[in-house]
Amino acid sequence: MARMGLLVSPELCIGCRACQVACKSWNQLPGEKTKNRGGYENPGDLTPSLYNRIRFVEAPSDKEPLRWLFVNQRCMHCEEAGCMQICPSPGALYRTPEGAVASNKDKCIGCKLCLAACPFNVPRYDDKGKCSKCNLCVDRIANKMAPACAKTCPTGAISYGDRTEMIAKAQKAGYQKVYGQADLGGLGALYAFKDGPKLYGYDEKPQISEMLVFWHKVLKPLSYIGIGGVAAAAVVHYVAVGPHKVKEDDDHE
Repeated sequence: MARMGLLVSPELCIGCRACQVACKSWNQLPGEKTKNRGGYENPGDLTPSLYNRIRFVEAPSDKEPLRWLFVNQRCMHCEEAGCMQICPSPGALYRTPEGAVASNKDKCIGCKLCLAACPFNVPRYDDKGKCSKCNLCVDRIANKMAPACAKTCPTGAISYGDRTEMIAKAQKAGYQKVYGQADLGGLGALYAFKDGPKLYGYDEKPQISEMLVFWHKVLKPLSYIGIGGVAAAAVVHYVAVGPHKVKEDDDHE
């Protein structure tokens, strides 16, 4: 199956936040109380019940006093996903045939390592301590349907399709450099930026923590060797010496 993905075009976004509402509706996520923080952006951050949100960016402009940028914030569905690399619970985070990074709360142990490994600070944890994030509407894409956010967007600021075609679409529209095209093995959520990524709130070169890389390539294999060594030593001891027997005097004491 060809890898699928999203193409996010902030220049086309009008800040209507229909994607937020559609996501909550399809995933049956509850509403949350928010506070006025002195700006138009609301809510102020991702939450366990908010998988994608629109960030309001005030950018300088030569022609106008102020230039509004509306940027969709969500899981990026990285090919080289730090969250999947560090997760110690098999199946808690998994890759779908379409290329999305999905989560299974029943297998999540609430260690929060995935948040530490995510370059985009995406995973959140619900009141039960379970990982909560965008799954790219895994039940929809498995049935050849676009995610709820892309289906609802009235301006085409979020579109869904074959990832290669999404890149070609952005380049045809004049965006020579598509953010996420090659970063972390290629992101599943691509961004067509008119200006540099920093203006939109993203790093020029997103990277997984060096500590995570060290843990994944060095410490994790060594831990397996250590566990194997302990198990082997136990077997050898059992065969050579036999099971430990408690003496009657020891039991009495």
